[in-house]
Amino acid sequence: MKRKTAHLIINPLLGQNVEKLSDMLAVFSAAGWKTDIALKEFGGHTMQLATEAADDGYDLVIGYGGDGTLNEVVNGVMASRRGRSTVGVIPGGTTNVWATEIGLPEEPVKASLLLINSEGRRVDLGHVEADSRPYPRRTRERLKERLASGDRHHFLLMAGLGIDAAILRRVNKPLKEKIGAAAVALAAAKELPSQRAFPIEIRSAGAGGKEGVHWAGEALQVIIGNTRRYGNITEVTPDAYIDDGALDVCVITAGDPLTTIQQILSILLHREPGNGRSEYFQSAHFWISVPASVDLQLDGSRVKPEDCWAAPARKVPREAEDPEAMVTYRFDAIPRALRLAIPSAYDGALFEDGADKEKARATEQERPDQDGAGAVQGLGHSQHQSAEQIATLLASGRKVTVIGAGPNPERKGTFIVAGMTSDDETGESRPVAVRIDEDTTFVSRTGEPLPAGFAATLPEGAVIVVEGKQTKRGVIRAKRVALVT
Repeated sequence: MKRKTAHLIINPLLGQNVEKLSDMLAVFSAAGWKTDIALKEFGGHTMQLATEAADDGYDLVIGYGGDGTLNEVVNGVMASRRGRSTVGVIPGGTTNVWATEIGLPEEPVKASLLLINSEGRRVDLGHVEADSRPYPRRTRERLKERLASGDRHHFLLMAGLGIDAAILRRVNKPLKEKIGAAAVALAAAKELPSQRAFPIEIRSAGAGGKEGVHWAGEALQVIIGNTRRYGNITEVTPDAYIDDGALDVCVITAGDPLTTIQQILSILLHREPGNGRSEYFQSAHFWISVPASVDLQLDGSRVKPEDCWAAPARKVPREAEDPEAMVTYRFDAIPRALRLAIPSAYDGALFEDGADKEKARATEQERPDQDGAGAVQGLGHSQHQSAEQIATLLASGRKVTVIGAGPNPERKGTFIVAGMTSDDETGESRPVAVRIDEDTTFVSRTGEPLPAGFAATLPEGAVIVVEGKQTKRGVIRAKRVALVT
C-alpha cells in the first residue's frame, strides 16, 4: 500500500501492546505512511474511535489487538458516514484467528512489514439482528423503529450460538489479559456441567423468496462461518469463502449423554465435530430460532440478545424475557461490504478466485524478476569496499540486529529492514527501520558488493552495520550497509 494515512487503534492489554509501538511506527514511517494513534480506554471505545477515523477520511484504520478489537474496528468503519477506509490488523490478542487466516505473524513488527505490503480487497461481512416477527404487532412496530436507527452487528469471522458463547460469558476479562487462553479453559470447566441441548429451528428462503424450515431439532452448538477457522486450529466451515455472498452454517446436533460430552470435548479441543453428528448448509439469508437463554457470540465476543435490538431503547421485549421463550435471529451475508488489507504474499485460499490468483503468481514467478535482476546486474553504488573502508564502517556505523525485512511498496527496488540498535550514550536498545535502495552501498563483511534486494532475505537475528542519518521516527536512510552475520 503506497503513501497511506493510517489510524492505529490500540487495545493496551495491560501495556503489552504498547511495548512494540515505536518499532511499528518506524516501519510505517519508512514506508511513507503518516500514522496517528489512539488507545482504547473503555468498552465500546474502539468502535467509536474507528468510526471517527473513517469519518475523518483515513485511508487505513488498523486494529492492534485480538479478534474482538478487529470486530469493533469493522463495525466502527461500517457505521461511518463515509465508510471508505480500508481495515487492517496487527495481531495482539489472546487469539488472533483472522491474522492466522491470512498469514500474519503474531510478532507485531513482522506483521507491520506484511501490512505495508498489502492490497485492499473487498470482502463479505455477516450481519445479525433480532427478528421482530415472532412478537405481537405492537412489539414488532417498536422493534422496527429501533432497527431503522442503523445500529448494526457485523461479524467478519464467525458467529456462535450455544456452548462457546456460554463459556465466553463466564470468562474473567482481567484474568484473560493476564493468563490468556487458560482463563477460557477455567471458564469452560465451570460452564460445561450445566450445558444441555436446546431446541432450534432454522428457516431459509427458497426459490421465489418463500421461507421454509431447513432444519429443526436439538443442538449443542451452531456455528455461522464467513471464514473457516474456529478456535484458530479447526476448520469447522472448510468450504467457506469470504467473497461468495453466503454464510456457511454448521449445527452440532445433540445425542445421548455420552455423545453430548464427546461433541463438547471435540469443539473445545479444536477437533472436527464427531462423525455423523453435524448438519451443514449454506445460505445468504436465514433465520435461527433458539431459546432466549442461549448465548450468542460474534468473532469471539459475547453479545447479549438485547444488544441485537438497536438504540435508542435497548430493552428486550417482554415476550423474550422468559428464558424458555424463543428468540429469532436473522443472519445475512452482505456481499463486498468492506475493504480489508490482505498481505500480497497471502495465497488467496479464502477468495473464490484464490486458485487462479495463485496460478497467475506462479506464472509470474517463472518469468525473470526484472527488479531483482536489475539489482543483481547493476549493483548501483554497491562497489567492492576495501578492508580500510569496511573497518571504518564497522567502527562508526550503527549496529542493527534484524527483526524482519521486506520490500518497500512506495518505491520499486527499495527495501525496509526492521531491527534494534543500541544508543551510543546510554546503551539502551531502540527500534529502527533501515531503508535500502539502489543508492545504498551494500556489501558483505569482506567488501563484496550485494544487491539491494538481498536485504529482503535477511533472517531474524542477522546483524548489519549501517551508515546514514536517522529521523525522529527511527528511520535510517542507508548510505552504506555491511552484512556482519
